[in-house]
Amino acid sequence: MSATPLPTAPLGTHGPEVGVQGLGCMGMSFAYGPVDADASRATLERALDLGVTLYDTADAYGAGDNERFLSPFFRAHRDEVVVATKFALSIPPDDPTRRVIRNDAPYIRQAVEASLTRLGIEAIDLYYMHRRAPEVPIEETVAVMADLVREGKVKHLGLSEVTASELRAAHAVHPIAAVQSEWSLFSRDIEARVVPAARELGVTLVPYSPLGRGFLTGAFASAETLTADDFRRQQPRFTGENAAVNAALLEPVRAVAKAHDATPGQIALAWVHARARVHGLPVVPIPGTRTPARVTENTAAVAIELTADELAALEPIAGRVAGDRYADMTFTSAGRE
Repeated sequence: MSATPLPTAPLGTHGPEVGVQGLGCMGMSFAYGPVDADASRATLERALDLGVTLYDTADAYGAGDNERFLSPFFRAHRDEVVVATKFALSIPPDDPTRRVIRNDAPYIRQAVEASLTRLGIEAIDLYYMHRRAPEVPIEETVAVMADLVREGKVKHLGLSEVTASELRAAHAVHPIAAVQSEWSLFSRDIEARVVPAARELGVTLVPYSPLGRGFLTGAFASAETLTADDFRRQQPRFTGENAAVNAALLEPVRAVAKAHDATPGQIALAWVHARARVHGLPVVPIPGTRTPARVTENTAAVAIELTADELAALEPIAGRVAGDRYADMTFTSAGRE
């Protein structure tokens, strides 16, 4: 299918309008094996040409390398893009392979200054708490984030992988523009409580991994085939017998794709976009990719309208998925709901 100009959606009730599909940039320098900087730069430019305006990164992606990589693009197109980054996953200096969740005020202030420096911009458009540290009351964390807004270092606030009650407590301190959580044909746990809370509060959902980290596209059928440094080798649903069970679940996705002369990935994204209508709130997925051809394919999914029968055929998939999305689910909203 050919590309189509993107419609827009709001980030929260007071945030900017963005292209209804964003771009996850993590894989351009981290987590998914070998990278190609030139191809990634071309992907960023192609995405902007197609109407993608929300670009997602985090300080933990490559220990700041992802923010540094994106900086020239952001600075060259500062008035055209919405920059989203995150804090909370601290990297101990003596062990760069570890991540320690921190939501305390001193760390947040240190993190925002470091991100601003790496990004080379004066203010972060959307600043997320990446993960929740339960020992710090979320009201205290959001109060510090709200101070950053008042100081002009951050424009809008976001949260990632929070429960419905955490979202409500945070929103009572300062308006939350967006909640980022995994949401796909394979991962639907947020629909029970988080999505209704977001709708009630006027918060936009930003689904990460809407393509199941590439599994829903058929790009790989088992993580054992990926390079040794690929993050997906650590995720239970992509390994061993789980991977075989889950690969078999893609048959209805392929059947719907054939009916639309589309790819399985486009159908997976069309399903996520349909959640906006089903649940009555703005939904802006951020599929990650590193090639111009793939970002063109992904944005074209916005034009695909799935029928009621097709949605019904896809409905049972998530309930049949084998394996958790992380080896340790305590760091997710599902692990705390």
